[in-house]
Parts: sequence; structure tokens; C-alpha cells
Amino acid sequence: MSQLVSNRIRTMAVKLGLPHLAESLNQYAKRADEAKMGYLDFLDLLLAEELAVRDDRRFRQGLRLSKLPHHKTLDDYDFSFQPELDPRKVKDLATLSFVEAKANAALLGPPGVGKTHLAVALAVAACRAGYSIYFTSLDDMVRHLKAAESAGRLTSKLRTYLRPSVLVVDEVGYQPLERAEANLVFQVISKRYEKGSIILTSNKTFSEWGQVFGDEVLATAILDRLLHHCDVISINGNSYRLKNRLQAIDRDTDVA
Repeated sequence: MSQLVSNRIRTMAVKLGLPHLAESLNQYAKRADEAKMGYLDFLDLLLAEELAVRDDRRFRQGLRLSKLPHHKTLDDYDFSFQPELDPRKVKDLATLSFVEAKANAALLGPPGVGKTHLAVALAVAACRAGYSIYFTSLDDMVRHLKAAESAGRLTSKLRTYLRPSVLVVDEVGYQPLERAEANLVFQVISKRYEKGSIILTSNKTFSEWGQVFGDEVLATAILDRLLHHCDVISINGNSYRLKNRLQAIDRDTDVA
């Protein structure tokens, strides 16, 4: 490829919003020459590489906006430590068919069993697939909605939790809510019903949600919408955090 043609292609690539192509043109041309590619194969290479770069850029931007506490994946989860948890159920969720169907997923179990890890892993997978995601604890969501309501900005703030394709609500049940607070949660659940997916984690069984939301009728209304289309996974194993703590104690004891 002549320098003149190369420069023209770079200029056009920049104008078309293809900066990676402009920067890597010589590299691609060399690969095409070594492989003796035809014109269509070379064009396929250029477009495929540019698309891959855009997808990766979109993925990283999505993670930055997601507010996820970390970016752990299912590969990082130790299923062997939770023998009662069927990995196939989690991997079925990771196909994201529930997100495509605008359904929900609930991860229940005591503290420390890896509910948040799994919720984040599913969210990362969804982000990789092109879905927008947003992470919040239930307490943080309620606090922000209350502040917005007091300032007369509730409708605007609700959009934060209604806009993403996947909303991750962590730690449902760690703190009981007042009825007015529970009503704010109901608004989010109700407005997202069959319009977007929710992934939630809770240390409470659904039968205990009346205590969590301070009103049996309101809790039933929330559950009615949440569970209509929902995959539920219960994790009843040991705590990872306790396991790590005990291992550290054992190491200290051995050294002593």
C-alpha cells in the first residue's frame, strides 16, 4: 500500500470516527500482505477489529458507570466451597436469557456466601453483552430517593433506577424500612415490572419481607411484581469471609 493511499485512508477513517483503524492501518496492511488476503478479507479484518475495539470501549465505559463494587466474574467464584449450590443454575442465568426477557433473578442466603459476588458477575456478563447496568444497595437507593423526594426531584431520581437494562439491588433486608421508604422501593419495582431486569441479593427469606418493609400488604405487592418472572437461587453454605478469617488464624497459630 502506497504512502499516499495510506494517508488518504487514515484521513477518511478519522472523519468516519474510526480512530483505531487510522492508528493501526499499517499493522493491518502488513497482516493482510503476509496472509495474502483478498480485498474482501482485508475489509472484513478491518471492520472486525474496529468493532472489537468499540465493543471493548463500550464495555469498559459501561463498567465505569455501573457503580459496581468490583468486577469479579463467575470464574472467580469458588463453587466447591458451596457444594449445595448447583453451578448449572448460575450458569443458566449467565446466558442472560432472563435479561432478554426482562425478568428478574434473586440470590438468597446468609451473609458471606457470595451472593453479591454472583450478582456482580451476572451484571458484568450483561455489560459485556451490551446491556446497561447499575448497582446499588437497597439502603443507598432508599436514601437517595428520600433526599430527591424532599428536594422535589423524585421523578428525575427515579430514572437513575429505571433507565438501566439491569438494576442490581444488593443487601435487601439488612435494615428494616419505614412504610414511606418501602413505598419508594415499590415505585421502583412496579415501574420496572416487565420493562427491565432486577438482580437482587437478600439475607431474608421472602416470608420475612413483611418485617423488612414494615407492611405485609406492601411487601406482598412488591413480591407479586418481583417474583412473577424471577429465577430464585438459595445459597445455604458457609461464609467465605469466615473461611478466610479462620485460615488466617490457622496460619498465625502455625507460625506461633
